[in-house]
Amino acid sequence: MSERSLLAKYSGAVPRYTSYPTAPHFHEGVNCDIYAQWLRELGERDTLSLYVHIPYCDRLCWFCACHTKHTLKYEPIAAYLKPLLKEIATVGGFVSGKAKVTAVHFGGGSPTMLKPEDMIAVADAMRAAFTFADDVEISVEMDPNDLDDARYDGLAAIGMTRASLGVQDFDPKVQKTINRIQTFEQTRGVAEAVRARGVHSVNCDVLYGLPYQTLDTLKSTVRDIVSLSPDRIALFGYAHVPWMKKHQTLIPEAALPNVEERYAQMKAAAAMLVDAGYEAIGIDHFARPSDTLAIAARTGRLRRNFQGYTDDQATALIGFGASSIGQLPQGYVQNMPATGEYERMADQSGLAVVRGVALTDDDRMRAHVIERIMCDFAFDFAPVREKFPALADRVIAEARQFAAANADGLCEIDAAGFRLTAKGRVLARTVAAVFDAYLGNGKGRHSIAV
Repeated sequence: MSERSLLAKYSGAVPRYTSYPTAPHFHEGVNCDIYAQWLRELGERDTLSLYVHIPYCDRLCWFCACHTKHTLKYEPIAAYLKPLLKEIATVGGFVSGKAKVTAVHFGGGSPTMLKPEDMIAVADAMRAAFTFADDVEISVEMDPNDLDDARYDGLAAIGMTRASLGVQDFDPKVQKTINRIQTFEQTRGVAEAVRARGVHSVNCDVLYGLPYQTLDTLKSTVRDIVSLSPDRIALFGYAHVPWMKKHQTLIPEAALPNVEERYAQMKAAAAMLVDAGYEAIGIDHFARPSDTLAIAARTGRLRRNFQGYTDDQATALIGFGASSIGQLPQGYVQNMPATGEYERMADQSGLAVVRGVALTDDDRMRAHVIERIMCDFAFDFAPVREKFPALADRVIAEARQFAAANADGLCEIDAAGFRLTAKGRVLARTVAAVFDAYLGNGKGRHSIAV
C-alpha cells in the first residue's frame, strides 16, 4: 500500500494515550472521599511526582487545548493561590510524609505569571507538606513574555532544574494566526538566562500542522531551535479540537495543512533533529544521547503520563489545582476544571476531586500494553503473563488477531512478543487503540493520529 493510501486508511481520530483509561472515561463515582483513602494507602516504598496547575495566561494562544483562562490582572491569580496552598497542605497530611517526592512540575496556563514571592511560597508549601528527595527534579513551563530578572531569580530560588519553553513556530504569519507572538531572540534570552542560573536542562516544544505553516517555515523554526542546543525537543502535531476548545474556532480551518502535508512536515522535522544528533523517543520526542530521557528509552524505562514522555519512575502522580489529574496505584482522579468552583471546593475541604476511575486488573494490563507500544513500539508477552497470569491470554490473542488480519505491514509477531514495523511506528496511536477496551463506547472525541 502506498504511503498516501496508508495515511488515508489509518489517520483517523484516536487518543494520545497519556493515560489508560483515557480521561473521557473518568466518572463521578470517584470523589474526594475515595481520593483521601487512596492517599492514605500510599506507603514508604512509594515515590511521588507532584504537578501544580496554574490556570491563567496573560494572553490566550488560540492553538492551546489546555485548561486555562485569560487575565491581565493579578488579583485572580492571588485569589487562586489560597485554596491551592490549602490543597497542598491537605494532601500532604493524608500522605503523612511516608512517600518521597522525586519530581515536581509547574504547568499551565503560564506558571511564570506568578510573582517570584508566590512561586517561592508554593514551593515552600510543598516542601513543608511532603518529604523531598535530595535530587528532586523541578521543571517549570515558561512563557518568555512573562519573564524578568526577579522571576528568573525566584525560579532559581525554588531549585528549578529543568526549563520547558513553548515555541510552536517562529514564523510571524503563523504566530499572528495562532496569537502567539514570541521572537527567536526572546526565546534565546530565556535559555541563556536559566542556564546562567544553573539550570541543567532546557526543553523546547515545536508544533507542526499549524495554520499557514509550510515545510520551509517549519524547517526554519527547527534550525533556530537546534541552534539553542536544547536537551530535549517535543515535536507535537497541532490538535484541532474546536468542539472542546471554542477559541480554536478563531483559527481558519482552510489554512490548516491536510493529513499528507502534516505527515510531510513531521517527517522533515524529525529527520532534521536526528541529523542534528538527537535520538528519536517514542512518537514525538527527541533528546540528546546523554539526556535521561534518551537513556530511559534505550533501557526500557521510558514512561508516558499526562505530560507526555518521561523518565519519571514515581509510583504516584499527585495533581494540584483546577483540572489537574492524579495517577495513583488505585486509579486516576481529576480536580474540578472550573477555576471558581475548584477554589470553593478546595477552600472548604482542602480537596477538589470530581471524577476519576478505579483501575481493574484488565485496565492495568491494557495500560501496560498500550504504554509499551507508545514507548517501545512493542510489548513482550512474558512480562504480561507474569504480571497478569489470569488475563494475559486475552490481550495476546488480540495481538495475534490484529497481526493476522493486518495486511498492510504495520506489525510483526512471534512467540516472544508483538512489534511495530518501521511503517507502523508513525501510526503507534492507531495500533495502541486496538487494545483499548473503552474506545468503542462513544465517549470522547479525539485529534487525528498523524
